[in-house]
Amino acid sequence: MAYFVTGGTGFIGRHVIARLAARGERIHVLVRPGSSERFERLKSYCGERAGLLVPIEGDLASEALGVALDERTRLHGEIVHMFHIGALYDLTATAAALERANVAGTRHALAFAREVHAGCFHHVSSIAVAGRYAGTFREEMLAEAGELDHPYFRTKHDSEALVRASGLGAWRIYRPGMVIGDSTTGVTDKVDGPYYLFRLIQAVRDRVPSWLPLVGLEGGHVNLVPIDFVADALVHLAHLPGEDGHCFHLTDPVDRRVGAVLNIFAAAAHAPRMSLRLEPGVAAALMPGAGTLHRLRAPARRIIERFLGDLGIPGAALDLLTLPTRFDPGRTQGLLAAAGIRAPPLEAYAWRIWDYWERQLDPGAAPAVSLAAAVRGKTILVTGGSSGIGRAVATRLASAGARVLIVARDAARLAATRLEIEAAGGEVATYEADLSEAESCERFLAALRTDHRDIDILVNSAGRSIRRAIEGTYARFHDYERLMRINYFGAVRVTLGVLPGMVARGGGHVVNISSIGVLTGATRFAGYSASKAALEAFSRAAAAEYADRGVRFTVINMPLTRTPMSAPTALYRELPLLEPAQAADLVCEAIVCRPARIVGALGKLAQLVELFAPSLGRAIMSESFRMFPESEAAGGPAGASASPQGELAAFAQLLRGINW
Repeated sequence: MAYFVTGGTGFIGRHVIARLAARGERIHVLVRPGSSERFERLKSYCGERAGLLVPIEGDLASEALGVALDERTRLHGEIVHMFHIGALYDLTATAAALERANVAGTRHALAFAREVHAGCFHHVSSIAVAGRYAGTFREEMLAEAGELDHPYFRTKHDSEALVRASGLGAWRIYRPGMVIGDSTTGVTDKVDGPYYLFRLIQAVRDRVPSWLPLVGLEGGHVNLVPIDFVADALVHLAHLPGEDGHCFHLTDPVDRRVGAVLNIFAAAAHAPRMSLRLEPGVAAALMPGAGTLHRLRAPARRIIERFLGDLGIPGAALDLLTLPTRFDPGRTQGLLAAAGIRAPPLEAYAWRIWDYWERQLDPGAAPAVSLAAAVRGKTILVTGGSSGIGRAVATRLASAGARVLIVARDAARLAATRLEIEAAGGEVATYEADLSEAESCERFLAALRTDHRDIDILVNSAGRSIRRAIEGTYARFHDYERLMRINYFGAVRVTLGVLPGMVARGGGHVVNISSIGVLTGATRFAGYSASKAALEAFSRAAAAEYADRGVRFTVINMPLTRTPMSAPTALYRELPLLEPAQAADLVCEAIVCRPARIVGALGKLAQLVELFAPSLGRAIMSESFRMFPESEAAGGPAGASASPQGELAAFAQLLRGINW
């Protein structure tokens, strides 16, 4: 007896082949030209049984699977079981790619099976064949499928129909639910289906305390099964006598809604759960203007898709949230029960699935590892790049392979920074300009357009700060003007200078360094925080206007950092501040992950306090204003703040990073 398997090097195929190999029979595996490396990994996965695997060069997209005539002749009458697992299991793929892989691929596999006189044809289908069937879909049903409005649903439905109408003497069809990782290890090598929603859970966890109950939607039905159950069940059913011509639902017998599944994984992630989940119809009825919203269905979907896109979730994930179908696995369940095979309850292994994803597959887990991939060969402009945060950012990006441009006022510091970057093998160009002066800024932008047409990323780091209580500025309105000229007008001028080029190329990224003081209402920094708040407001509006033109904007609410800008305040020399290298880490995270905002733990706390107890926030800042003395430069007593002691030092340590 011999097997023939298409899709054997893929996720499901690899697990099925490992179990077939355990039966000790030869396995012919269709391998695309140039995919020998994947076949070697498959052999490694099969361990000591790898010798049973025989590669057969071919391709699903070709007639007779692209298998050479002499190979087809040799295999004639030898294949007792042919497993057609090869397909495109991807909601985000194009309709043409899905048609080519799923429908044409199945047609070619069936023709091959006829030519070599294969025994039973085992077709791995999907619960997607039901489309949007409203009700319980049984194993014998196919023509009753609901709306097949997604090309993945349609192509899986059509490919199964080909098998049923093929006229082959023996065939069996298997419809797995949404296949996720191994229930004992969590291991998977593909991120799709429910995994798309993990970033949403993670985003909520990172922004909301785990104890806070949430209100959400119940959503449609979702059926998840681990790969080990699918492979065990499929191989067992394939060898049961008398089951030809049947379809088997490899699904979880427990029907779950999207809201319940999200709560299960939220518990695994230590994220807040939805204590109240509303049915979509109920939610719509409770919302004023529901009829108007229904008429705005297309814009609403685009808004949601854009929101999900910012989390790295493809818009196709929306199709998973509203499926109305339940699946009856009753007959299959009975056949598997006799062999002790059953789908484990999701609650028992969800933590393994989450843990493996977050440690091994989460694209935001290790930004330092992917920084080089994000910036190599790109041109990045860093304003204020000769000192402090800007210098730390410029040197980090240059070492990662970026082509760095820095602009600043101080020629000597620019030269020193350039020498440092070039000595480390980095590529850098420097520009001397005062961005707070309109004419100087325009001359710089003109030179920039001449020297470097393409700016991929802009980091607006140049800025200044003045630490002075409002009462000390009654006669110093120029302080506010100076801050706005560099922190707001300078940043906006440079941004406006590079935006046209970014739009023309179809994309770009602007990182604006703001302050935690905007979130906390930092005392003695009214002018500074106001200028940064203006930049944040500009960023939010620009992010919306340029979202569909490929330009992203990120705001970083930077904690107080030890830089030349903070040095004049003697008090800061003794307080625990962020170091420039740590600030550069945040900027690099922004460049890799491209979020709308980066806020540290203290900033998130400030946001929550402002939301739920604004008077508490004002009380804290008022007390800090009383405790922390005015700096000597702003008229405070000489040396009084040089060495913070007692309650002042404890307060600063507890709320590290806030502007005092």
